[in-house]
Amino acid sequence: MSLENNRTLAILRKAEEEGYGILAQTCYDANCVIGLVRAAERCRSPAIIQFFPVTLAFGKGPWLQFCLNAAHQASVPIAVNLDHATDPEHLELALSLAEQGIAFDSIMVDASHAETDEENIALARPYVERAEKCGVAVEVELGRLEGGEAGLRVISDAKLTNPEKALAFIEGTGATVLAPSIGNLHGSYINPPNFRQDILKDLQKTFKGSVPLCLHGTDQLPDELFRECIKNGISKININSWGRDVYAKHLSEALASKPFPDAVEDATQAFEAVCERFFHLFGSAGKA
Repeated sequence: MSLENNRTLAILRKAEEEGYGILAQTCYDANCVIGLVRAAERCRSPAIIQFFPVTLAFGKGPWLQFCLNAAHQASVPIAVNLDHATDPEHLELALSLAEQGIAFDSIMVDASHAETDEENIALARPYVERAEKCGVAVEVELGRLEGGEAGLRVISDAKLTNPEKALAFIEGTGATVLAPSIGNLHGSYINPPNFRQDILKDLQKTFKGSVPLCLHGTDQLPDELFRECIKNGISKININSWGRDVYAKHLSEALASKPFPDAVEDATQAFEAVCERFFHLFGSAGKA
């Protein structure tokens, strides 16, 4: 297999070419997956279902197969991505499933905890090569984001991406999607976010048309900052708590007074509404 027809890359490259962003929404259960697909089909928008390694470890192959079926059978382009695969056992699980024919469209091989870029490359490269043989695209992070979420290790020493090292880093890892560190962080922003748009602009000049850029750390960001990042080259936008918290709140409240199926439907519709807002904000609605 090859990356020639890779679904994630096709979705992101079209978005980059036409100047809009792709919602990569973290999903924690089947209801979220169904909600994202329903919202994407209603808005005629491409999208990415993504989840963390802890969710993969919980549901393993059957869960991944469910997500792939939901995505690939949709009437709009939807891919499935594994976010922040850091630990060897999670990477082994994802790649062994791919080698059995149950393959993510893309995974993030996150070696940003490494002390140096060279160590990051050395850790990521073998997984990237193995993934590519299965037609799986790989995202890597140059620099290091502060914070942590959903069982990920907490990082306290952020390191901004050096655009001058980006090309050598991508060539060294062999990866095809880049997540930069530009002042973004995982979790809540204590101070107003101060993103280094100059870093994005430099990366856009280097990689436009070849390596899509992914924005992490999007909790609480104002709409205008999302738009600015898309204008400066971001095509994949990871969203987690915006949808998760709304879904959980509606589900817990509805379960107190409604039958279980009705409560699930209420919560799923609330999740869909969040997805729809981002499809319109990112400019992807109507692009499928």
